[in-house]
Amino acid sequence: MSITTYGLQDIKKEIQHLSPLQMAELCLRLARYKKENKELLAYLLFEADNEAAFVEKVKAEAGFMFSQLPVQSYNAAKSMRKILRLLSKYTKFMGSKEAEIDLLLNFCTNYIQYGDRKSSYKPLRLILIRQIIKVKTLIGKLHEDMQFDFSESYNTMLSEAETKFAWIYKNDYLL
Repeated sequence: MSITTYGLQDIKKEIQHLSPLQMAELCLRLARYKKENKELLAYLLFEADNEAAFVEKVKAEAGFMFSQLPVQSYNAAKSMRKILRLLSKYTKFMGSKEAEIDLLLNFCTNYIQYGDRKSSYKPLRLILIRQIIKVKTLIGKLHEDMQFDFSESYNTMLSEAETKFAWIYKNDYLL
């Protein structure tokens, strides 16, 4: 005997038959069990109506985390991965490619500002390179007008990275 798992369509049909009170109880019960569910619900209730302000809050939080970056390369890489997990969680909440690009460009700019230019620790380098590649592919998926807006800040960020880090070659990543 196995427990039946229901698909999203089945759940959606069943939710339509619930009263608002039952729906509120279900949401609160769902939020009680996982921290990420609670954070998503809080975002949808309080922050979703002003996405630009939320993006600025996330940028400020990431900037603060970058300013607290440890000196040792291993610990710095761990902290940067933690920042990336935070950014990816919030971009998943927002569901906006433009916001994701904006946050990742901000991450790369903070990396350039706070990163150790003398470090030869490969995992630390790969963090920036992967984010640059990710931003490049995300920009390529946008509408042409939006591509133009983001490509200017992307190319500026690449130029800054090339001047600060000897191991970045701007021509490898240009749009």
